[in-house]
Amino acid sequence: MIPPLTSLMAFEAIARRKSFNLAAAELHLTPSAISHQVARLEKLLGLRLFERSTKGVELTPAGQSYLNRVAGALGAINSATDDLRHGVENSLQIHSSPSFASLWLMPRIGRFAQRYPEIALGLSASPEFSDFEIGQVDLDLRCGVPHWPDLEIEPLLEERVLPMASPDFLARYRIETPDDLVLAPLIQSRGSLLQWPEWFARYAPDLRPERIALRFDRAMMSIEAAVQGLGVVFESNAFGAGHLASGRLQPVFAEGMDLQIRQHFAVCPARNKSRPEVVLFLQWLREESR
Repeated sequence: MIPPLTSLMAFEAIARRKSFNLAAAELHLTPSAISHQVARLEKLLGLRLFERSTKGVELTPAGQSYLNRVAGALGAINSATDDLRHGVENSLQIHSSPSFASLWLMPRIGRFAQRYPEIALGLSASPEFSDFEIGQVDLDLRCGVPHWPDLEIEPLLEERVLPMASPDFLARYRIETPDDLVLAPLIQSRGSLLQWPEWFARYAPDLRPERIALRFDRAMMSIEAAVQGLGVVFESNAFGAGHLASGRLQPVFAEGMDLQIRQHFAVCPARNKSRPEVVLFLQWLREESR
């Protein structure tokens, strides 16, 4: 059962603008007409999608759940239509976790674009995994434990996660042993599969960190905090590579004292993996990963 497209567009516009009047103006409809479209959709679904109050318009829980799926489908239709109008045939839509996109993929993506100028590349980033059933994304670059049934999974990087800090910070704190590290302000990335307790369990089982000074949900923020001299970050060498190469960050211990992990994967349905554009992108990813 596919609802009328006009009703879906009205629903998405109201949810995005949080206003019937603004959505009506965007879609060149009257407020009465756009209300009729939503009422038609709610009747078809047998559910209320919006709660109307003096404060404005809010999605119901059912409406929010529906929007999460419908918005992506409308976006896929829009992208396909735009590509066709502009004569784009070889398109490739990549989704990535935010820190991987910012710290690892974007510094390299120019090389792919130069090698394959005929491929129209689109890149989006968010912490949520892509819903391939919507059809908006060809390949998802995920961080996590690789348990995604019915999807093709390819590991990307062998990462070393290690303590890193700025030269100024290390000059102030003079960290030479794990005992010194316990007294230093530590920075933690919530999104990483490896955390400070795993490091101490491996290299200093009798010690416990005195405090985690700063916590971030993105590796890029954790690394930037370390660059600013706010503490020691326990993060991937792949994410810190640019700062390590420039000297803005340094390994805290000369012998490394790192933990190895594979936590980033290229994921897609089997039907996507045979697409020529996906094949070329995966080959390029393998080269860059090496």
